[in-house]
Amino acid sequence: MPALNDLALTVEEREPGQFYWTLLEALDNSGHSDLHDSRDTLDYRVFRSAAKPQASHSNALALGVAELQKISASPPSA
Repeated sequence: MPALNDLALTVEEREPGQFYWTLLEALDNSGHSDLHDSRDTLDYRVFRSAAKPQASHSNALALGVAELQKISASPPSA
């Protein structure tokens, strides 16, 4: 499981009135030698996402925060 400081929470409106929270995990891009400076950008991949939509952005955000709290309360995996 990634460290909490490696996670980002976002909310997407995939269809009008259907909001989904998504937790994104930061990827280590330190080994890349692309044209851009890797310190200026962050790469993410989907870590977890809501299965069901919410009717409002604020509801989806609150459920995403609750998921983060659940993750922070769980014991670290060995």
